[in-house]
Amino acid sequence: MIKVGIVGGSGYGAIELIRLLQTHPLVKITHIYSHSKVDEPLHHTFPHLQHLIHQFEALTVDDNDCDVIFFATPAHVSKACIPPFLNTGVHIIDLSGAFRLTNRDVYEQFYQEEAAAIEDLARASYRIAEWPNVLSNTSVCHSNNHSEINSDAPLSLGQLIANPGCFPTATLLALHPLINERIIDVSTIIIDAKTGVSGAGRSLSQRVHFSEMNENLSAYAIGQHKHKPEIEQYLSAVANETVSVIFTPHLVPMTRGILSTIYVKLTTPHTATSLHHLMTSYYAQHPFVRIRALGQFPTTKEVLGSNYCDIGIYVDEQSQSAILVSVIDNLVKGASGQAIQNLNLLYDLDITTGLEQSPVYP
Repeated sequence: MIKVGIVGGSGYGAIELIRLLQTHPLVKITHIYSHSKVDEPLHHTFPHLQHLIHQFEALTVDDNDCDVIFFATPAHVSKACIPPFLNTGVHIIDLSGAFRLTNRDVYEQFYQEEAAAIEDLARASYRIAEWPNVLSNTSVCHSNNHSEINSDAPLSLGQLIANPGCFPTATLLALHPLINERIIDVSTIIIDAKTGVSGAGRSLSQRVHFSEMNENLSAYAIGQHKHKPEIEQYLSAVANETVSVIFTPHLVPMTRGILSTIYVKLTTPHTATSLHHLMTSYYAQHPFVRIRALGQFPTTKEVLGSNYCDIGIYVDEQSQSAILVSVIDNLVKGASGQAIQNLNLLYDLDITTGLEQSPVYP
């Protein structure tokens, strides 16, 4: 059995890790860590988990018996707590943004805090689970050939995996095939994305107060969102050139889910049918990405509680522009579910292991 620990055990990301890992046939949750709740029973914080006997513990490096530790913490916590583990044999999967950006100046601009040390960033690997070969530590493993990116060559995931953010996951899964095939103008990418309030975590703030959020729709962090440079870094690696995007996130009054609507200009003639064929062929061997039939566009409800990313496609053949609609559950495919996919990759397991839950509907 793979022994795992979860840091930040009282947050939404951690509680989804606990829910999903309970049914993973090769994983045992051995420790749940929370600095603020040491020695408290887990079910005091999450009464729906009365059947679990875990208690929150203090995180220690010495004599830690975990094979893998998930960090479901804010970036500043991961940045401080992870480096001591890099001198041990423990694998780390970090759900925060602390090690996603390779450019320290960009990190400090968008996160408004000091970036991780260069030597620690160099040991991190950013992993979109469907396309794990695109970024390898601080170097780019780019290929213009679709078959090469999908090759069966051995993959070295490294000791520290930087799990992607939620907005980037929904957006990059939709854009990757189009950019890799060089069929869109990379200077024209517009991303209009909506998220449920759980994406803000459990911390209190005025923006997520019920009376502020209910019956309301708001754009926020325009041009300043932490996920903008993450999206641009990945797309630049795929395109092998600098890519900038227009990215506007919105907060909607629902608990969970992301819907990313992406607008692009095509550079080679395509019909809706040909673009749909391209997308379906790219994801034919990736069970968690579902390309909808032409004329169908997914909703967040249709992936709720699951690890699926559903993508709908529209092509305006007259203007040769395309619209992609991509939906995920921000807490599963956008966080904990993808982290477990990366665990499966790390141990060369079937990618679906422990993640075959159907969406919760209605």
